[in-house]
Amino acid sequence: MGGNMQQSRPNTEATRMSNGVGRTTDSAWAVFLAFLRLGLTSFGGPVAHLGYFRDEFVTRRRWLSERAYADLVALCQFLPGPPSSQVGIAIGLSRAGYAGALAAWLGFTLPSAVLMILIALGLASHADAIPSGALHGLKLAAVAVVAQAVWGMARHHCNDAPRATLMAAAACFVLMVPTAWAQLAVIATAAVLGRFFLTAPAATTQDQPATTMSRGAGLAWLTLFVTLLLGLPLLGELWSHPTLARIDAFFRTGSLVFGGGHVVLPLLQADVVSSGWVDADTFLAGYGAAQAMPGPLFTFAAFLGASMTQAPTAWLGGLLYLVAIFVPSFLLVFGALPFWESLRRNRRTQAALLGIDASVVGLLLAALHQPVWTSAVYTSRDFALALVALIALMFWKLPPWLVVAGCAAAGWLEAASR
Repeated sequence: MGGNMQQSRPNTEATRMSNGVGRTTDSAWAVFLAFLRLGLTSFGGPVAHLGYFRDEFVTRRRWLSERAYADLVALCQFLPGPPSSQVGIAIGLSRAGYAGALAAWLGFTLPSAVLMILIALGLASHADAIPSGALHGLKLAAVAVVAQAVWGMARHHCNDAPRATLMAAAACFVLMVPTAWAQLAVIATAAVLGRFFLTAPAATTQDQPATTMSRGAGLAWLTLFVTLLLGLPLLGELWSHPTLARIDAFFRTGSLVFGGGHVVLPLLQADVVSSGWVDADTFLAGYGAAQAMPGPLFTFAAFLGASMTQAPTAWLGGLLYLVAIFVPSFLLVFGALPFWESLRRNRRTQAALLGIDASVVGLLLAALHQPVWTSAVYTSRDFALALVALIALMFWKLPPWLVVAGCAAAGWLEAASR
């Protein structure tokens, strides 16, 4: 009996995995319910989400240890994609295998995705009933949010002369060559420059690998990721279809977002707005509204997907492109877990990542100018409202949803007073 009781105790290193899947310690339904609560209440962006996850799964539920959680966070900060969602996927994988990974993602993502699709349908069906001033206020909120993101990321990723120069060069290049391929070229060039000219700090030894997942399974997932990343554009050349082109655009964006969810803005803008799938005003209004949602910022893809199609297929479009932008996160987490320890200790890989991080700050800086600033700030009043919103976010520490709501109300009142 003593042996059975010992085996029934929860495993404190819950992120340990074997045979390519997580060790099942909970049902996928239990994982879904745990993450659904967070998906309904987690406001504040990726950093805040990681804090909520720690409180819920390390402190309260004790699903994994502090060390294991820190190692998962480090891995997901290293990978492209939304770090908070990827940490959730890894935790779900550890509790209930692949079904648990899917359940964690669904619980955390669906609430805001549904809200974003409803907002897109409202803009499409009742645009005349929504005050134009309120929509303009949403665009001004986006100015403040992106400016805050650029400032915070630059302080962290561009705090020396080489990386600041790389950031500025990246911003200038993509402003002069505003295409999706130019952004890919900037990221690739920055990786090469970082590898040879930047110095990464030595890896710490306190964090231990959080998985014993099979390297063969990891290699299979990484192979699938590379196949889709390279194969979707080729398939689009052979079979020209708008849906396939859009799936490729969202998958590529989900594969290349380094540095946090806000970098989704320039990558998607280059594809979605430049191609005419969504107009610039709708794009920025939706991005502003996304700041007021709980859960991951990547659910902006659901808004865009619903905006590209008409009801009743708007729901299908929103969910299809939401899945497309998140698939790389699943493949990368599954594929990188077995190799994390080697990657973490490779100084050249870490140096390349330093260059990539600096370049994506440059991409976001360019997006702050075009389209965010040029499409929203027309008058001194616009500048004043955007500045107040920025101060409210950076110094008053108001929650983003409140700042977004305040900007929409202020824009409506300003338009009504004319």
